[in-house]
Amino acid sequence: MEENRKHQTRSTRRKKRKLRKGRLFFTLLVLFVMIAGIYSIVQYRSGLKQAEQGKLPQQEFVADEAHDTIKNYLIIGVDSRGEENSRSDTMMVLSWNQDKNDLKLVSFMRDIYADIPGYQSYKLNTAYYLGGVQLLKDTLNNMFDIPIHHYALVDFKSFESLIDILAPNGIEMEVEKDMSANIDVTLTKGVHKLNGKELLGYARFRHDEEGDFGRVQRQQKVIDALKNEILNPMNFINLPKFIGAAQGYITTDLTTGEELKTVLSLAVGGQVEIEKMAIPVEGSYSYQSYPHAGEVIEIDVEYNKQQLHNFLDLNGE
Repeated sequence: MEENRKHQTRSTRRKKRKLRKGRLFFTLLVLFVMIAGIYSIVQYRSGLKQAEQGKLPQQEFVADEAHDTIKNYLIIGVDSRGEENSRSDTMMVLSWNQDKNDLKLVSFMRDIYADIPGYQSYKLNTAYYLGGVQLLKDTLNNMFDIPIHHYALVDFKSFESLIDILAPNGIEMEVEKDMSANIDVTLTKGVHKLNGKELLGYARFRHDEEGDFGRVQRQQKVIDALKNEILNPMNFINLPKFIGAAQGYITTDLTTGEELKTVLSLAVGGQVEIEKMAIPVEGSYSYQSYPHAGEVIEIDVEYNKQQLHNFLDLNGE
């Protein structure tokens, strides 16, 4: 009997110790969640505050009819330099297939000779100058019959700041050649950690024999690297401030909740690869010159439209 009582006593003590350890673990877990939540809120607000003066004005935008599985985002980068009107230096469509959780990125050369609704034909980047996001969207709709559901507009100075927030130590890129002409930075050939200003300079460089085609390839490389940084668990500590700054710097028709849902959906899907395409496709264009527009890229519109539809799976609609 005595032995049984001692055994029960020891058993009771062990249970109490386990209970105390369980309570301690639960308390620490709650504290961790609270601290992480407070940190995220503080950093998010810090990002918003930093971006107070950098946002471009909201733009007129009428979305195309929603698709069951595909969302197309028009991404526009501009170098405003304080000007009221500026040309779009970067024009991309990011296509997200929600069922497959895959991304496809299409870049449009800014010198494409484009039929701009209501105006004489000019370079494609003139559409944004003449009528903002909506006219650029209408131009792409008319030329390529591509639906666009959302837009994101960012000034290049804001892009630099976003990169420095997300990756304070820089983003690793392979620089293919020495670059310095008209990009405000000097880059040397090799693998380097590039800060925001350097990464923007790398993406915008075009003063070589590849011209706009080489620049579009670099822009796509930068988008790919940026995607990897956002989904990198090592950068999660920087994400709250990055999201706050993005909310401040990037002009879009999306709400904060929708933006977060998109990022989280991609993150939950694991490693996401981005398939890439550039318009015009190889062998479908020629260089021409017009007095009112200068040197342009004249393209076979129908052929490029067909290739674009094949790439985005739009022919199955």
